[in-house]
Amino acid sequence: MNVRVTWVQPEDLVGHELRQAALDGRDAREIEERWYAAGGTPAPDRAGASEPPAPPRLRALAERLLDELALLDSPLAADEPTGLDEIVAACAHWPGPVDGAPVVGRDRLHAAWLGRAAGCLLGKPVEKLPLDGIRALARATGNWPLTSWFTAHGVPAELLAAHPWNRRSAPTSLAENIDGMPEDDDLNHPLLTLLLLQRHGRSFTTADLARLWLDELPAGRTFTAERIAYGNLLAGVEPPGTARRRNPFREWIGAQIRADVHGWTHPGDPAGAAAQAHRDAVLTHTGNGVYGAMFTAAALAVAAGGESDVHGCLAAGLRVVPPHSRYARAIRLGIETARTEREFDTVVDRLHAVYADTHHWVHVLPNAAVLAAALTHADGDFTRSIGLAVSGGWDTDSNGATAGSLAGLLAGGPDALPERWTAPLKNRLATSVPGFDRTGFDTLAALTHQEALRP
Repeated sequence: MNVRVTWVQPEDLVGHELRQAALDGRDAREIEERWYAAGGTPAPDRAGASEPPAPPRLRALAERLLDELALLDSPLAADEPTGLDEIVAACAHWPGPVDGAPVVGRDRLHAAWLGRAAGCLLGKPVEKLPLDGIRALARATGNWPLTSWFTAHGVPAELLAAHPWNRRSAPTSLAENIDGMPEDDDLNHPLLTLLLLQRHGRSFTTADLARLWLDELPAGRTFTAERIAYGNLLAGVEPPGTARRRNPFREWIGAQIRADVHGWTHPGDPAGAAAQAHRDAVLTHTGNGVYGAMFTAAALAVAAGGESDVHGCLAAGLRVVPPHSRYARAIRLGIETARTEREFDTVVDRLHAVYADTHHWVHVLPNAAVLAAALTHADGDFTRSIGLAVSGGWDTDSNGATAGSLAGLLAGGPDALPERWTAPLKNRLATSVPGFDRTGFDTLAALTHQEALRP
């Protein structure tokens, strides 16, 4: 019997690590030659596991090469530290301590939860699709720029054959199928963060998060870096080693999608939110992957405070990211391109020209660029924020979720969000996180509010 578990097969990880080595400037040419000479293959482009499984000799070689790749020094390491003290030292404009921080209201948190869900759901049916497929499917129904849910009604059969919807998501995320918020890791992780704060408060450790995952998060509901770290925990590896051992996904988007509650519960305190998100992120990520969580948490903290527009939120996020890092460059590129180009399709085309040939579609850098561009171009408008984030391609549901979270906070309350986005959610979400299945977003807002008020 052949069981192909995605995102963990050593023979599939080598290709991803070789790609990451090239991005880091590590010289892996000799290792790469040995891999391909032995019959190794590149990493799957879209799937998490290749077919068929590798023979035992090739799998053993893959494990050895992953360990060798981990020993190669990166010339970018000095500009991209992972330790919090080093990150703070690199950030000349790190935010100072906050006196008398504002209190975030339940309505604002309610809008944040709804916004995150709506943006995620909008992106689900086109996740993994190429940019031209997303555009063609939306245009076929007159929904471009995106102002409503994707639908299969009216889409020519030949177009659906060329660009099929995401297989797992279409039954629950097309307009004609939506019945509440279906399960998604972009919502599971905020629920787990809420559970983490309920159990351990703001003084939680990375080890607390690791134990929570082992207790409450099914392994099959993890992906990429989270799945690698989960396996490392089961193998006896301690955090933060869990983020480094044979983990080519450590600079992908996973930590960024876990950061929302850290920001929501630190209104007006971007430094506190970023530091808390860092303790979460280092379980699974390093460098730019960690910066994604810190940037997002800081930007959302400022939005939760209710005293800034979207541009101020993005600027606050940049203050907690090492300025010479690739993540900071991606955010700046997204913002500058959005300010320069009037048509958002042109913005997206320029970003894809920079990143599409070199980065996986789940890597944090291209997604950070398109997220920053979408939020800048939308200028706080909720529909445009989630629509532009999803229309940029790559990790569509994750980008839509983060854009919706920030735009929801800025809107200030659920009544400020268009009903076409909130009504189909039916005030409930599905999840495998214990105790939260079918919970209403109003209830989640109340629970989050309690944690925001906790000292």
